[in-house]
Amino acid sequence: MKRVKMFGVGVLVFLMGLGVTLSAAWPGEPYPLSFEEAEKCKGWLDDPAPFYKNIDWYRKVIPPEVYAKITHDVEKMKATWAECVGFKAPDVVGKIAPEIKPGKYTYKDKAKYPFDKLMWKHMYDRFNPPGEGTPNHVGNFTEIEIVPTRQYYYALPVAEATLKNIGKSKQDNQGYLIEASYEAGYPFPRPSGKFKAQQILYNWKKKYYVGEDNYWVEHVLGVNNRWNKDSDAMGIARFMRNKGRVMSEPFGWLDKRAEKQNELRMFTYQCVAPRDAFGNNILGVFYCDPLNPDLSMIYVNVLRRIRRMSSSDMQDPAVGQDMIYDDAEGFGRKLSPKRFPYEYKLIGEQEFLVPMTIDGSPYIDSKDKYSYKKLTFERRPMYVIELKQLDPNYVYGKTVAYFDKETLVAVAFENYDQKGRYYRSYNILYGFIPQMGLFNQFNSLALDHVDTHSTWMYGYCYPALWLDRTQFTAGAIKRAK
Repeated sequence: MKRVKMFGVGVLVFLMGLGVTLSAAWPGEPYPLSFEEAEKCKGWLDDPAPFYKNIDWYRKVIPPEVYAKITHDVEKMKATWAECVGFKAPDVVGKIAPEIKPGKYTYKDKAKYPFDKLMWKHMYDRFNPPGEGTPNHVGNFTEIEIVPTRQYYYALPVAEATLKNIGKSKQDNQGYLIEASYEAGYPFPRPSGKFKAQQILYNWKKKYYVGEDNYWVEHVLGVNNRWNKDSDAMGIARFMRNKGRVMSEPFGWLDKRAEKQNELRMFTYQCVAPRDAFGNNILGVFYCDPLNPDLSMIYVNVLRRIRRMSSSDMQDPAVGQDMIYDDAEGFGRKLSPKRFPYEYKLIGEQEFLVPMTIDGSPYIDSKDKYSYKKLTFERRPMYVIELKQLDPNYVYGKTVAYFDKETLVAVAFENYDQKGRYYRSYNILYGFIPQMGLFNQFNSLALDHVDTHSTWMYGYCYPALWLDRTQFTAGAIKRAK
């Protein structure tokens, strides 16, 4: 059983939740992007090549017939999403430290400009040479470029579904979503009222930022406090959405089974490397009912057995990574009034400088203590929420989370242990695909602040219309190679 708990190389970033169709909506051949093909466009380390530009924002990967189905008129997407959230980001920022204008800056400029007013503390601390006044972590940066704030938006079907259903999603007297009231799209595009913090989290739980049905490849790097690489892993994930489908057929519920079991998403994760982890695979199902624990099943290749993980197992750290299973995408925990419940609080609303990329140029420089290069930042309107864990048996006592007001996506999570120590953090650098109105976690950075260890993840995710439910079964994870 110990081996089961230790399985986890590369899994966490993929616990994004997924859904699948009973029969493939796309009748043609699959179009997976292999590691070899992807890394011809951009190496996973030390390569400044613009990945998204090199693959023409996936036009060189996705068949023309599929590409036509998943791309939309950009101006229409912008207008519809602005109507959903009630503003455009460029119109609401620029009020804090206006002397910090678009341009190039180095960490030495912190002495001249009030960057501390535009960066939360951990981001501000990372704007420094590696190891100088900060722990020996991956992901510090000494130079940045600030670009004008851009308007971001979602795929047209997501925006239209969100607009159509504004005001329909309801909460009970504790702030928990009444699931029968939610249909599709983002449930609370304009969070407000007593339960605003929970609404922000429900937007994350019902997210469409990577679309509905997806294929993902990821390279995972582990680095110790001497900046020595101590793990190197690769994985492939497949995702499908089961409820609230608006982007590809079948619409609404995936199938009768999904409706009967109240499934929100499904996923599988296939471990490709290192060699001793090859063949270990995971299957997960996320349920809408807050009282129904999500399903996580692991096939352990050396045992030739499938094991089901309990809620306690989800707090176990993944080997070689600085996060637990519940840290999926930064925050994969279930919002429940019974099982590890939280006290939710909105503690801030302001603009921050946030890293974003459209061309996919940022990279990690292994020759400079794994620092970031070619980072572009922009001012973003943000929510800051605090979750206080009410069960002393949970590994984290408190979490502080940063969410973008326009895109509704999470940007960073800061976790504290039950003693109040700053324990683990998870930071996301998003890539944006303008023609699709989709985002993905281009880079994710998970840091342990107690043991000073780093996990850096570099991934590519795009719509995969060939997926179906047959690839999301216990038999499928046993057969995956």
